[in-house]
Amino acid sequence: MPRRRVAQLATAAVAVVAAVVLAACSGQGGGTGAAGADDELTVALQFPPRAAYAFDADDGARLQSLGVAETLTTVDDAVQPAPGLATSWEQTADPRTWRFVLRQGVTFHDGSPLTPGAVVTALGHVAGVTAPPRSIRGIGFEIAADGADAVRITTAEPDPVVPLRMSSGNLGILAPAAYAGEGQPSVIRTGTGPYVLDTVNGTDSAVLVRNEGYWGTKAGAGRVTVRYVTDPQSRALALQSGDVQFAEGLPTASLDQLRSAGVDVAEYPGARTIELLLNQSAAPFSDLRVRQAVTKAIDRPVLAAQVLGGAAAPAADLFGAAVPWGGTAPPPGADVDGTKALLAEAGYGPDRPLQVRLWTFPNRPEMPVLAGAIQSMLARAGIGVEVTVGDYAAQEPEVLAGRFDMYLNSRSYLADHADATPP
Repeated sequence: MPRRRVAQLATAAVAVVAAVVLAACSGQGGGTGAAGADDELTVALQFPPRAAYAFDADDGARLQSLGVAETLTTVDDAVQPAPGLATSWEQTADPRTWRFVLRQGVTFHDGSPLTPGAVVTALGHVAGVTAPPRSIRGIGFEIAADGADAVRITTAEPDPVVPLRMSSGNLGILAPAAYAGEGQPSVIRTGTGPYVLDTVNGTDSAVLVRNEGYWGTKAGAGRVTVRYVTDPQSRALALQSGDVQFAEGLPTASLDQLRSAGVDVAEYPGARTIELLLNQSAAPFSDLRVRQAVTKAIDRPVLAAQVLGGAAAPAADLFGAAVPWGGTAPPPGADVDGTKALLAEAGYGPDRPLQVRLWTFPNRPEMPVLAGAIQSMLARAGIGVEVTVGDYAAQEPEVLAGRFDMYLNSRSYLADHADATPP
């Protein structure tokens, strides 16, 4: 459960202040773990692919979580790099270069072998796109074969976290045939993971089949139907009715009912923070006093303990207890009087009330609930808030262009690689 304090963020289009609200625990539900008829499972996932599973559009992480694509390294419980498609690695005499030894006996889903050339083709492609994955962007990434069983990765400057960077889901290795055509690489039957991506039905669903030739532990279910269900309540109802055997991102309010229905609910700490972004490139949040006033009006401990029923920790640090080196200091509660004083200094009050817009999205069930609670907290301090819950894909361009007031978002800043070192 990460705990975060206010942090400054920037995008290419607009500078914002992140008045970080909460660090949410990830809650996932599942049935008994048993497969359905004929060794089949149906699962309900909350976020569909945004760009047909393109690695350079963050969809690679979905292929990784589905067990389809694999990376050179993974991350262990101590947040250290662990073997994946590479079994070992070392920094060479040139501190800018790392040598990764590949796992032997691995074949892609199309039957072709994992070779240094295949890795060079895959990572060379994703490094050369217009917007490479953040894990390798701007570091002078270069890759080359090194003998029959290894590759060399070189960066512009010595980089101690290259092995962690290689664990990013957006650096999955596909078969050379995936890159043979024009445009986006083909992800159908070109990975190395325990599941083969057999069919894709746009953003609605996909079908996975077990990879019987997998190099590691074989998958349990022979066939998995993946349904992308963006509404949290619909995911919970599908799980309770037995239409799916696993669902992620369940509403906190539904967990007790699901447990009563015999559903096994797994909750785990995640390095994810819910943050309130304030657009400081335009009024009213171009005024520091207004940004400070909003921060003082929000009671993060109440949001965590009461609004989300203890399913989150109040944010007081960038990463918090979800990682060994995170901070755990508790944040302050609300200071309504301090908010009103700052607003008065900025020229707002009963005769000139401050009115702002707050946007968020529904895929994560906690977001609309938190938006309503924040609306109430700000109202008590004299700030009127108009809340809009809409489609994230439609909101993102507006936010990046600076055409918003406040945006309630959820981000894991360790999603690209498990280290806080910036690219």
